[in-house]
Amino acid sequence: MIYAGRVLTALTFCAALALAGAAAAQTSTPAPATPAPSAPATPPSTTPPTPGAAQPADNDAAPPFEVKARPAVAVSGAAKWEDGYKAITAALAKARAAVLKANLKEAGRPVVAFVDTDDDNFKFQAMIPLDAPVAATVDLGPDAKPAETPAGRAIKFQHRGAYDDVDATYEAITAYLDEKGYIAQNIFVEEYLNDAKGADDSALEMSIYVFIK
Repeated sequence: MIYAGRVLTALTFCAALALAGAAAAQTSTPAPATPAPSAPATPPSTTPPTPGAAQPADNDAAPPFEVKARPAVAVSGAAKWEDGYKAITAALAKARAAVLKANLKEAGRPVVAFVDTDDDNFKFQAMIPLDAPVAATVDLGPDAKPAETPAGRAIKFQHRGAYDDVDATYEAITAYLDEKGYIAQNIFVEEYLNDAKGADDSALEMSIYVFIK
């Protein structure tokens, strides 16, 4: 089970998104339309990304794209920023325990959707994607519930490197959105592609989905 927490990451990102969105709203230049997959907006990168660098993932397909909802088991949580790592790790553990207890089949890596933030606290949903919706007769226990992963028009970014360094990735994401004129929703999703050993594990790989208005 992985989640590498960082106290100010989501707060900094959401604040920066708000600034970027305001700047984009004030300009007369319309937000770029979604290009067809055969005509990528960004040419495929020939240079391997450096750890902590943010760039749109899947460079052979032009962002943004439509993210489809997937059935999942979710555990909701809230925490102060300084307790974020502990809270989210515990929530993901509860979600996976519910999946195993109910003998459900996982169909993807764990994800966390950040749904609300303020100066001191944040709210989130820790989710384990499934191959099929949870039947009404299935008992998930007191903490978990059937859910769906967030859906909508999004841009997918990549972070490779320690989660301790993820602030730089979010800063680069915000700069990219501002440059392209995208206005982001106040929700973003982190998908953990491998099991890091902690916040300082440089082997961490994750995708970040930023949902666009």
